[in-house]
Amino acid sequence: MPAAPKIRPVSDLRNKFSDISKTVHESNEPVYLTKNGRGDMVVMSLEAYEQNLFEYDVYLKLKEAEYQAASIKKRYTHNEAMTELRKIISGKESPRKNQRGVNDV
Repeated sequence: MPAAPKIRPVSDLRNKFSDISKTVHESNEPVYLTKNGRGDMVVMSLEAYEQNLFEYDVYLKLKEAEYQAASIKKRYTHNEAMTELRKIISGKESPRKNQRGVNDV
């Protein structure tokens, strides 16, 4: 079960900055700041922010791969794919493009 979100008034950013900093660094979770009882900002450690960016980038690449897989009929076995990749890496062959101009391998 995920931990309950940490919610603090935005005034704590000024009055209790070191406490908020300690919380975000120790828990690796964001702190939600409210202004007049409504959500206003989120504070997180740089490490947590960079991890979120990395995970989002991986997610986008996986979605792109799913889209490409759905739009291409040809399928490769593991051995076929590895053979093609080794040829490309060794410089013996350039990547093949399909009808959409996307590398097949």
